[in-house]
Amino acid sequence: MEIKIISMDKTSMKIELIGEDHTFANALRNELWANKSVRIAGYNIEHPLVSSPVLMINCDGKEDPKKILLKTVESLREKNNELISKLKKL
Repeated sequence: MEIKIISMDKTSMKIELIGEDHTFANALRNELWANKSVRIAGYNIEHPLVSSPVLMINCDGKEDPKKILLKTVESLREKNNELISKLKKL
């Protein structure tokens, strides 16, 4: 996956997740909403065959949006590892 920063300031961030689709973008969006500093989290894919998701984050300014995104990715990683661990026990 390649990440292209479209815009970023103290309270918002807009990035393109090149090579991804709804699966990853939706998981990321859902996990972002768990952070109380996040005001808006969403993504858009103009056309599923020719474009990549553009993720938009807006926060209250108490935390940097980049830090929020990094925490969110780490949280998803932990949940994924937990799922893998439980599936291996089956």
